Amino acid sequence: MIIFGSKSYLHQLAMLTLVCAQCGNPAAHALRKRVAKFTLFFVPLFPYSTTYATQCTFCGLEQRLNREQAEQLRIHGAGGDAAGSPATPRPGAWHPGPR
Repeated sequence: MIIFGSKSYLHQLAMLTLVCAQCGNPAAHALRKRVAKFTLFFVPLFPYSTTYATQCTFCGLEQRLNREQAEQLRIHGAGGDAAGSPATPRPGAWHPGPR
């Protein structure tokens, strides 16, 4: 008898202030990464799926992102760009489009 399945892990990468595409409020958005792993006898072995998303804390809208968009948001939300110069994220400066 072989027991196999999957397990998902949710990692919060950042909290960003963005203008929500649904409610239009400048609200905090959680940037999250979900990794699904294959399990064998309840032991996670390898990841088979990775997705990124933001979720509005005001209305709950969740929007999926690709890896490049998530990385760009994480870098700008941390207070710097790829070159290391400081940047201040502005509310509404960027928000992912509807999916």
